[in-house]
Amino acid sequence: MLRRGLLLILLLTLGRVATAAAPAAISIIIDDIGPALQPGLRAIDLPGPVAFAFLPHTPHSVRLAELAAQRQKEVLLHLPMQAVQDGPLGPGAVTMDMTREEFAAAVDAALAAIPHRVGVNNHMGSLLTRHPGHMTWLMQELKQRGGLFFVDSRTSAKTVAEQMAREQGVPVLRRHVFLDHNPSPEAVEAEFDRLLALARRQGLAVAIGHPYPSTLSVPERRLPELPAHGIELIPLREMLVRQQRLEEGALDVLPLP
Repeated sequence: MLRRGLLLILLLTLGRVATAAAPAAISIIIDDIGPALQPGLRAIDLPGPVAFAFLPHTPHSVRLAELAAQRQKEVLLHLPMQAVQDGPLGPGAVTMDMTREEFAAAVDAALAAIPHRVGVNNHMGSLLTRHPGHMTWLMQELKQRGGLFFVDSRTSAKTVAEQMAREQGVPVLRRHVFLDHNPSPEAVEAEFDRLLALARRQGLAVAIGHPYPSTLSVPERRLPELPAHGIELIPLREMLVRQQRLEEGALDVLPLP
């Protein structure tokens, strides 16, 4: 009986050791970088490892992507995808009427247009991301290149992008909060609060915003305050690792100070 008790204590102790603890964490992506220079420059000046998603074949995307990489910021391809509502998608878009070969060529050209890209997220795409076939094509293209991850912007509640990425073995994250669906300063502030609350509750959260003045002013002011609230801003690649460890039960979230 004594031996069994000692063995149980040992196993419980080992279990605690094997499960690490980390602060709640957030990642932030600023989309739509490339068409305009000054908003892109201001965005890239944000403190910490904020990530930036660049629209392909736009006037300032290459220059700004080079600058972001120099600043040790993560660079993503912001791939335009067909939406439910008709409207201009911009250059480099992938659409439902493309053949497999046309789709692959468009993805290849868009990836080549953005230097230093480490991942991809969708621009618009409320129609395309709900189609398993086209999302499988995309994930296969990303997997062939090796090392690229995908962030599902979740522009549709019916998206299957995350599911198809997992099935194809492509590392994937999902967007939890849009900071500026309503770009008013008060709304952005409220969404930033919601981002932090989600991170505290579930251990991590990913937000997407845009280079609007009302959006950028909030993280400019509040990102330096995160450590005092027991929350980390981390790169997307670190978020992928953190997410996997949480899913495996190998990571706990530290209690707030």
